[in-house]
Amino acid sequence: MKALVLFSGGVDSTTCLAMAIEKYGRDEVLALSVGYGQKHSKELEAAQSIARFYGVSHRTLDLSVLFEGSDCSLLKGSGKEIPKESYAEQLAETGGSPVSTYVPFRNGLFLASAASIALSCGCSEIYYGAHRDDAAGNAYPDCSQDFNEAINRAIYLGSGNQLSVIAPFIGMSKAEVVAVGLRLNVPYELTWSCYEGMDKPCGLCGTCRDRIAAFEANGVKDPAMEV
Repeated sequence: MKALVLFSGGVDSTTCLAMAIEKYGRDEVLALSVGYGQKHSKELEAAQSIARFYGVSHRTLDLSVLFEGSDCSLLKGSGKEIPKESYAEQLAETGGSPVSTYVPFRNGLFLASAASIALSCGCSEIYYGAHRDDAAGNAYPDCSQDFNEAINRAIYLGSGNQLSVIAPFIGMSKAEVVAVGLRLNVPYELTWSCYEGMDKPCGLCGTCRDRIAAFEANGVKDPAMEV
Protein backbone atom coordinates (compact mmCIF):
# COMPACT_ATOMS: atom_id res chain seq x y z
CA MET A 1 0.00 0.00 0.00
CA LYS A 2 1.15 3.54 -0.80
CA ALA A 3 -1.51 5.72 0.81
CA LEU A 4 -4.13 5.55 3.54
CA VAL A 5 -7.12 7.88 3.16
CA LEU A 6 -9.14 8.96 6.19
CA PHE A 7 -12.54 8.39 4.67
CA SER A 8 -15.85 9.61 6.10
CA GLY A 9 -17.93 9.17 2.96
CA GLY A 10 -18.41 12.94 2.59
CA VAL A 11 -17.42 15.36 -0.16
CA ASP A 12 -13.90 16.21 1.00
CA SER A 13 -12.67 12.74 1.93
CA THR A 14 -14.16 11.19 -1.21
CA THR A 15 -12.34 13.77 -3.31
CA CYS A 16 -9.14 12.89 -1.41
CA LEU A 17 -9.77 9.22 -2.16
CA ALA A 18 -10.17 9.96 -5.88
CA MET A 19 -6.90 11.95 -5.86
CA ALA A 20 -5.00 9.13 -4.15
CA ILE A 21 -6.40 6.58 -6.59
CA GLU A 22 -5.46 8.79 -9.55
CA LYS A 23 -1.90 9.06 -8.20
CA TYR A 24 -1.28 5.48 -7.05
CA GLY A 25 -4.01 3.22 -8.46
CA ARG A 26 -6.77 1.60 -6.43
CA ASP A 27 -4.67 -1.42 -5.42
CA GLU A 28 -2.23 0.85 -3.58
CA VAL A 29 -4.85 2.80 -1.58
CA LEU A 30 -6.47 1.88 1.74
CA ALA A 31 -9.60 3.75 2.87
CA LEU A 32 -10.11 4.00 6.65
CA SER A 33 -13.48 5.00 8.12
CA VAL A 34 -13.90 5.73 11.82
CA GLY A 35 -16.94 5.35 14.03
CA TYR A 36 -16.91 7.90 16.83
CA GLY A 37 -20.36 7.41 18.37
CA GLN A 38 -22.23 9.53 15.86
CA LYS A 39 -26.02 9.62 16.05
CA HIS A 40 -26.51 7.87 12.72
CA SER A 41 -24.67 5.48 10.41
CA LYS A 42 -25.42 7.22 7.11
CA GLU A 43 -21.86 8.44 6.52
CA LEU A 44 -20.36 5.01 7.23
CA GLU A 45 -22.88 3.41 4.85
CA ALA A 46 -21.91 5.98 2.21
CA ALA A 47 -18.24 5.19 2.75
CA GLN A 48 -18.89 1.50 2.15
CA SER A 49 -20.79 2.23 -1.07
CA ILE A 50 -18.06 4.53 -2.39
CA ALA A 51 -15.29 2.07 -1.51
CA ARG A 52 -17.17 -0.58 -3.51
CA PHE A 53 -17.59 1.87 -6.39
CA TYR A 54 -13.83 2.43 -6.55
CA GLY A 55 -12.86 -1.14 -5.68
CA VAL A 56 -10.46 -0.09 -2.91
CA SER A 57 -9.63 -1.86 0.33
CA HIS A 58 -11.74 -0.44 3.14
CA ARG A 59 -11.33 -0.78 6.89
CA THR A 60 -13.40 0.57 9.77
CA LEU A 61 -12.24 1.54 13.24
CA ASP A 62 -14.45 2.16 16.29
CA LEU A 63 -13.20 4.98 18.53
CA SER A 64 -16.57 5.78 20.10
CA VAL A 65 -15.43 4.92 23.63
CA LEU A 66 -13.02 7.87 23.55
CA PHE A 67 -15.87 10.37 23.18
CA GLU A 68 -18.31 8.96 25.72
CA GLY A 69 -17.86 11.93 28.06
CA SER A 70 -18.45 14.53 25.34
CA ASP A 71 -21.63 16.56 24.93
CA CYS A 72 -20.91 17.24 21.25
CA SER A 73 -24.27 17.50 19.49
CA LEU A 74 -23.24 14.93 16.84
CA LEU A 75 -22.87 12.14 19.39
CA LYS A 76 -25.45 9.63 20.59
CA GLY A 77 -24.98 10.53 24.25
CA SER A 78 -25.72 14.22 23.73
CA GLY A 79 -29.09 15.78 24.39
CA LYS A 80 -28.24 18.82 22.28
CA GLU A 81 -30.05 19.54 19.04
CA ILE A 82 -27.89 19.80 15.93
CA PRO A 83 -27.76 23.49 14.95
CA LYS A 84 -29.50 24.57 11.77
CA GLU A 85 -27.64 27.86 11.39
CA SER A 86 -24.61 28.60 9.22
CA TYR A 87 -21.19 28.23 10.82
CA ALA A 88 -20.79 32.01 10.84
CA GLU A 89 -24.04 32.35 12.82
CA GLN A 90 -22.98 29.58 15.20
CA LEU A 91 -19.59 31.19 15.81
CA ALA A 92 -21.30 34.47 16.61
CA GLU A 93 -23.23 32.64 19.33
CA THR A 94 -20.14 30.86 20.72
CA GLY A 95 -18.00 33.98 20.73
CA GLY A 96 -15.48 32.35 18.41
CA SER A 97 -15.15 29.07 20.32
CA PRO A 98 -15.57 25.77 18.42
CA VAL A 99 -19.15 25.01 17.40
CA SER A 100 -21.30 22.36 19.13
CA THR A 101 -20.66 19.89 16.29
CA TYR A 102 -16.90 19.96 16.97
CA VAL A 103 -15.94 16.46 18.15
CA PRO A 104 -13.11 16.97 20.68
CA PHE A 105 -9.74 16.63 18.92
CA ARG A 106 -11.28 14.24 16.42
CA ASN A 107 -8.79 14.79 13.62
CA GLY A 108 -5.89 14.43 16.02
CA LEU A 109 -7.16 11.08 17.24
CA PHE A 110 -8.09 9.90 13.76
CA LEU A 111 -4.70 10.81 12.32
CA ALA A 112 -2.76 9.26 15.21
CA SER A 113 -4.74 6.04 14.84
CA ALA A 114 -4.36 6.14 11.07
CA ALA A 115 -0.60 6.52 11.49
CA SER A 116 -0.35 3.19 13.32
CA ILE A 117 -2.45 1.44 10.69
CA ALA A 118 -0.61 3.10 7.80
CA LEU A 119 2.79 2.04 9.13
CA SER A 120 1.56 -1.52 9.67
CA CYS A 121 0.33 -1.63 6.07
CA GLY A 122 3.46 -0.10 4.56
CA CYS A 123 1.86 3.21 3.57
CA SER A 124 4.02 6.31 3.28
CA GLU A 125 1.21 8.89 3.16
CA ILE A 126 -2.04 9.65 4.99
CA TYR A 127 -4.57 11.77 3.10
CA TYR A 128 -7.31 13.72 4.84
CA GLY A 129 -9.77 16.29 3.58
CA ALA A 130 -9.47 19.30 5.89
CA HIS A 131 -10.08 22.54 4.01
CA ARG A 132 -9.96 26.27 4.65
CA ASP A 133 -13.71 26.79 5.16
CA ASP A 134 -13.89 24.27 8.02
CA ALA A 135 -11.11 26.03 9.90
CA ALA A 136 -12.47 29.54 9.33
CA GLY A 137 -13.28 31.34 12.54
CA ASN A 138 -12.14 28.41 14.70
CA ALA A 139 -15.28 26.36 14.03
CA TYR A 140 -13.11 23.24 13.70
CA PRO A 141 -9.60 24.09 14.98
CA ASP A 142 -8.26 20.66 14.00
CA CYS A 143 -8.79 21.59 10.35
CA SER A 144 -6.46 24.59 10.44
CA GLN A 145 -3.17 25.10 8.65
CA ASP A 146 -1.34 25.39 11.98
CA PHE A 147 -2.81 22.12 13.24
CA ASN A 148 -1.98 20.33 9.99
CA GLU A 149 1.65 21.44 10.08
CA ALA A 150 2.01 20.38 13.72
CA ILE A 151 0.39 16.95 13.35
CA ASN A 152 2.30 16.27 10.14
CA ARG A 153 5.60 17.00 11.89
CA ALA A 154 4.64 14.87 14.90
CA ILE A 155 3.66 11.89 12.75
CA TYR A 156 6.71 12.26 10.51
CA LEU A 157 9.06 12.33 13.49
CA GLY A 158 7.17 9.67 15.43
CA SER A 159 7.25 7.31 12.46
CA GLY A 160 10.99 7.58 12.04
CA ASN A 161 10.57 9.84 9.01
CA GLN A 162 8.53 7.17 7.21
CA LEU A 163 5.06 8.70 7.12
CA SER A 164 3.68 12.07 5.99
CA VAL A 165 0.25 13.67 6.31
CA ILE A 166 -1.14 15.03 3.05
CA ALA A 167 -3.92 17.62 3.31
CA PRO A 168 -4.31 18.74 -0.32
CA PHE A 169 -7.22 21.08 0.40
CA ILE A 170 -5.87 22.85 3.49
CA GLY A 171 -5.66 26.17 1.63
CA MET A 172 -8.78 25.66 -0.50
CA SER A 173 -12.42 26.56 -0.11
CA LYS A 174 -15.05 23.83 -0.30
CA ALA A 175 -16.06 25.13 -3.72
CA GLU A 176 -12.49 24.57 -4.92
CA VAL A 177 -12.57 21.04 -3.49
CA VAL A 178 -15.75 20.32 -5.45
CA ALA A 179 -14.13 21.70 -8.60
CA VAL A 180 -11.31 19.17 -8.20
CA GLY A 181 -13.82 16.37 -7.66
CA LEU A 182 -15.90 17.29 -10.67
CA ARG A 183 -12.76 17.04 -12.81
CA LEU A 184 -12.13 13.58 -11.36
CA ASN A 185 -15.75 12.49 -11.87
CA VAL A 186 -16.22 11.80 -8.15
CA PRO A 187 -19.57 10.02 -7.52
CA TYR A 188 -20.90 12.79 -5.27
CA GLU A 189 -24.38 11.29 -5.48
CA LEU A 190 -23.11 8.49 -3.21
CA THR A 191 -21.64 10.82 -0.57
CA TRP A 192 -23.29 11.85 2.70
CA SER A 193 -22.46 15.00 4.67
CA CYS A 194 -25.65 15.86 6.56
CA TYR A 195 -25.46 15.77 10.36
CA GLU A 196 -28.97 14.34 10.48
CA GLY A 197 -29.68 10.69 9.65
CA MET A 198 -32.86 11.04 7.63
CA ASP A 199 -33.58 9.51 4.23
CA LYS A 200 -32.48 12.73 2.52
CA PRO A 201 -30.12 15.50 3.65
CA CYS A 202 -31.84 18.15 5.77
CA GLY A 203 -30.37 21.01 3.72
CA LEU A 204 -30.22 23.23 6.82
CA CYS A 205 -27.33 22.12 9.05
CA GLY A 206 -23.95 23.81 8.66
CA THR A 207 -22.41 21.08 6.54
CA CYS A 208 -25.45 20.83 4.24
CA ARG A 209 -25.39 24.59 3.72
CA ASP A 210 -21.69 24.53 2.89
CA ARG A 211 -21.85 21.74 0.35
CA ILE A 212 -24.95 23.13 -1.38
CA ALA A 213 -23.15 26.47 -1.75
CA ALA A 214 -19.99 24.74 -2.99
CA PHE A 215 -21.83 22.98 -5.79
CA GLU A 216 -23.74 26.15 -6.70
CA ALA A 217 -20.41 28.00 -6.97
CA ASN A 218 -19.44 25.42 -9.61
CA GLY A 219 -22.67 25.92 -11.53
CA VAL A 220 -24.22 22.56 -10.61
CA LYS A 221 -26.79 21.34 -8.11
CA ASP A 222 -25.70 19.21 -5.18
CA PRO A 223 -26.48 15.66 -6.41
CA ALA A 224 -27.23 14.49 -2.86
CA MET A 225 -30.26 16.79 -2.85
CA GLU A 226 -31.61 15.10 -5.97
CA VAL A 227 -31.39 11.47 -4.77
